[in-house]
Amino acid sequence: MKLEKADKFDKRASGTDAETQFARQADNAGGRTIQSVDRALSLLEAVASKRDGMTVSEVSERVGLNISTCHHLISTLVQRGYLSHLGRTRGYALGPRLSELVEFSNSEATPEVVLENDLRLLGERLGHGVQLAVLSGTSLMTKLSFSDPGGAVDEPSEVEKMTALHATATGKAILAWIPDTELVRVISANGLTQYTPRTITTLSGLVEELRLVRRLKFALDDEEFHEGIVCIGAAIREGAGAVLGSISVTVASERATEDYRKHLIKEVIGAANNFSNKLRNLKS
Repeated sequence: MKLEKADKFDKRASGTDAETQFARQADNAGGRTIQSVDRALSLLEAVASKRDGMTVSEVSERVGLNISTCHHLISTLVQRGYLSHLGRTRGYALGPRLSELVEFSNSEATPEVVLENDLRLLGERLGHGVQLAVLSGTSLMTKLSFSDPGGAVDEPSEVEKMTALHATATGKAILAWIPDTELVRVISANGLTQYTPRTITTLSGLVEELRLVRRLKFALDDEEFHEGIVCIGAAIREGAGAVLGSISVTVASERATEDYRKHLIKEVIGAANNFSNKLRNLKS
């Protein structure tokens, strides 16, 4: 006997009424299960029991399914990120999607929790310090900061950065996407302090800079906050809507040639897009 379809619910029911009808139908199902779902969960539990990986044949033997069925289930789970392929000899292990779901459940998907490992790996790959910041009230709050692996650049004071949105890459990347009324409120609260001869100190100059940030999809701190330091940042956004925060990479100005800047700009924009998608997928 097949379960009744959800579309047989009373179409006039809504909210908790529909949920109540669904719960009653589930209770009346008498504990029946969907075979493919049950098999996939058994497969995940089997793989989880062996941290160094499990081959398809080992999975098949453990869960009592034929090789072909296991292969199809595993392929689906790999595509969805619930399993990862470790190579021919090691087989498969639990994938990153499971930990992402746990993070989402425990932390309500705050960017600094969900993206911590991704940002750290980005910094290691680029070989530079990286940061993640959010706007809290009218202050720039650095939530994550991984130092330059080689120790070539010392990050400026995070306390000093709090009111320097107009002079930092993370700050400008956020300011570019907030409503004008909020922009005015942030600038009114923090001012436009001059930190170096390159700092933007007029509202008209900042507005023009933020227009450029929106068009190019990245923000640049070209020795505007501290001399000798260049930062490139990009916004993390909720689709085409609200800005959730921003990331940036820090490099010594002597290394920031035009070609190298282009390389870092491409990397930062790509990472910001990936981070935005990751947060969006967790909420969907």
